[in-house]
Amino acid sequence: MARTNLLIFGLGYSASVVADRLDGWEMAATGSAGNLDFDDREGVIAAIDRATHILSSVPPDEVDPVLARYGAALADGGKWLGYLSSTGVYGDAGGAWVDESAPILGRRQARNRADADWLSLGARVFRLPGIYGPGRSPLDRVRSGRAHRTGIAGQVFSRVHVDDLAAGVIAGLDAPSGAYNLADDMPASQDAVIEFAAELLGVDPPPIVPLDALTPEARAFHAENRRVSNQKAKRVLGWRPVYADYRLGLRALV
Repeated sequence: MARTNLLIFGLGYSASVVADRLDGWEMAATGSAGNLDFDDREGVIAAIDRATHILSSVPPDEVDPVLARYGAALADGGKWLGYLSSTGVYGDAGGAWVDESAPILGRRQARNRADADWLSLGARVFRLPGIYGPGRSPLDRVRSGRAHRTGIAGQVFSRVHVDDLAAGVIAGLDAPSGAYNLADDMPASQDAVIEFAAELLGVDPPPIVPLDALTPEARAFHAENRRVSNQKAKRVLGWRPVYADYRLGLRALV
């Protein structure tokens, strides 16, 4: 069997689930849970040289730190590259469906640039909506009292269970380069999801918080409205979300 060696930049919540599913692979990773110091240039370059596959889950700040520091080494070619991006690159679609051909109009210019730069390197760019899973879900927010409703009519978002995210990335190991949306089949409002989580827990739904009472970041998030199509991932990757809607995903977490 051919040697398979994965280097992960940013071994966080989602990338850890990907790594856990790759039995028999050699692994190296940066991040608090990893075994490499991101600033140890000599060590990271050696890990890049050894790797057959490289996955980055590091979000950009002003620039993408992985590409800024190690982009030249990644551009040498011959390695599988993957990047966990965001469906936020599509910006507001007024509730319409968006697919990978939609223009990149997201409010975070650094994310837009990072998405485009990874694509230019021949990476598989996985565009992700709201991620939830064990320990990080609407159920946890309701339990802790951090959840709220907004009362905004007609606003929907897409989301993906972390297990389905990992399955999509692994399906992409044998796929051509390009962008892939990994989202469930049923975009829904935040209020509907929170209300269902409260129902599963047997508690009253949390109160409605007016939009003008939210933080600027939360107001910017709620200014967007879109449905994310997963048809390309289904067609090209042969991927199907096990948790095809938030009800299935939240029931599995209870």
